[in-house]
Amino acid sequence: MIEISRETKETQISVKLQLYGQGKSKIDTGVGFLDHMLEALAKHSHINLEISCSGDTHIDDHHSVEDIAIVLGQAFAKSLYPVQSIERYGNATVVMDEASVTCDLDVSNRPYLVFEMPMDGKIGTFDVELVEEFFRAFTFNAHLTLHLICNRGRNRHHMVEASFKALAVALRRAVTINENAGIPSTKGVL
Repeated sequence: MIEISRETKETQISVKLQLYGQGKSKIDTGVGFLDHMLEALAKHSHINLEISCSGDTHIDDHHSVEDIAIVLGQAFAKSLYPVQSIERYGNATVVMDEASVTCDLDVSNRPYLVFEMPMDGKIGTFDVELVEEFFRAFTFNAHLTLHLICNRGRNRHHMVEASFKALAVALRRAVTINENAGIPSTKGVL
């Protein structure tokens, strides 16, 4: 179990992450929609997650969403590196009603994000533009190469939820144990 905390003038965050778990979660971020997405991420990745955040949501959700992604990414990196005996690459397309989102990722230790999804408006009180901020902060702190592409969709909730679930399934596949893989790189290091 990896535990990381972060405290700034804007947020106080605690993350506990068990990479090979059962998908159990205890999430309390102060941002209801994000709680729902992180519960889906835990469930479909089979990663056990405990996340708590006290943030300045009276201003808006931006600081909490981005800082949670930073700490969550750091916990993943601490769990993953140095990379050894895993598949390394993961891919998933998840559909949710009319929405379809594809996630391709590489546990590369070379952070890069390709994010192609219409992200305007709100889901309830949640600013949809924060979804890209979440994935960027997570990707760069987890040291992943991540491509999230919305293939189609009209309903914002469906597109965003499909993106979190696609990430979850791709992560689950990428961290699958493969004892024959050794260090999964021709360079001999990641």
